Parts: sequence; structure tokens; C-alpha cells
Amino acid sequence: MPSDTPPVARERRDYYRINVSLPICLQPETDTVEGQCTEKSVNLSAGGIGLVVNHPYQANEILSCTLLLPDLAPFKSSVEVLRVDPIHYPPGTYRLHARFVRLTRENRELLVRYILQFQREHLAKHYSV
Repeated sequence: MPSDTPPVARERRDYYRINVSLPICLQPETDTVEGQCTEKSVNLSAGGIGLVVNHPYQANEILSCTLLLPDLAPFKSSVEVLRVDPIHYPPGTYRLHARFVRLTRENRELLVRYILQFQREHLAKHYSV
């Protein structure tokens, strides 16, 4: 029997999420020139990302996403825009919610390893005796 929970809600619970500041580049998948990465606060999981952007992307739009994870090669994947919510301050900003699509198993495992490492370091820094 299929679940009544939408796939996005189910997926969100499948992966641990962190808030981290990382250089990121988002651009339409059709752009052939590599954009410049900008440091942003990103809500990151192995299932997707959330961040504040200055462009009102459209739901279902496919974007190219590059994340510069510390001490690792640049992480590149496609993301599908789930929704974009306007933010009142500062004007002209939006909260983008997107999920990774066509993500290889190796790239998903890379993200999981990075997130676990980040969590371990955070716990050791803030909660060790």
C-alpha cells in the first residue's frame, strides 16, 4: 500500500540536515560557462539544499549546483527546485528549497561523509569536556 506522505516529506526525514556556510554556485543547467561560487549559509542534507538566493527560480526548474566542501574536490550535482518563498527583508531575496537529482551513489556518500564529519567536529567543539 503506497504511503499518503508526499515523497519530498518522506525524503526530508531520510537524511540528517546541517546548517553550514559554504561557497556555492547555482545556475541554470543550460548555462555552459561555470559561474562563480559565493559563500552562503546552506541547509544541507544528502537529499537536498535550502538557501537564500537573489533570483526567483521556478518550481521544477533544474539547476546546476557546485559546492566547495572543505578539503574535498568540488561537489557538482543537479538540483530540482521544489519551491521558492519570497523573503520580506532584504527585498528581492527568496528562500530556495531544492532536492538533488541524478545524484550518483558516490556523490551521495560523499555528502553523507561530509555531514557526519561536520557533525562530529561540531559536537567535539561545543559539547566535549
